[in-house]
Amino acid sequence: MATASTPTPGTFGALLDGLFGRFRVDRLAGGRQHAYVVREDMRSHPLTVRAFQRIRALLVSETAVGLAAIVIAVVLASHGVQVPWAVWFRSTVVLLLTLSLYVFAWRAQLGYYWAFARMRLFSRIFPLVTVVVASFPGLYPTWMVVEQLVFSALMVGVAVQLSSPTMRSAFPPPVRG
Repeated sequence: MATASTPTPGTFGALLDGLFGRFRVDRLAGGRQHAYVVREDMRSHPLTVRAFQRIRALLVSETAVGLAAIVIAVVLASHGVQVPWAVWFRSTVVLLLTLSLYVFAWRAQLGYYWAFARMRLFSRIFPLVTVVVASFPGLYPTWMVVEQLVFSALMVGVAVQLSSPTMRSAFPPPVRG
């Protein structure tokens, strides 16, 4: 089994990595697979690096969409428009979930299989849940439904990147035993 890449000492990544180790976040989040790390040559392959660059770009776009939803809600509310509670709740929760995907992407880039697997799972589930919830008549204003569809499309893009042959071969599942 390989070891995870260690971030450069004195960087924000090194500080976070230290906190993850101290509070055993990988153990808690990864369960039995917490220590399984893919080989360095697999995660540093140019195609894998490029896939993670695309994933980061999609996550940045999702964050921008999420922030835009909150800004729109604030502007509407400041102009006296009644903004439903569901809009505030959904905007906040989805933004926080998107931010959690950054953590999974970071840990996956360090080679942690558990983070790759969680990210792959969530990138498949989030769009489905989002589209189903957006389809409830009257729950959200039209602008929020459009925002949810854009969010879902971006998340599908993440799922496509994670399901590519390059990424699947770079992150082989651990052998059970």
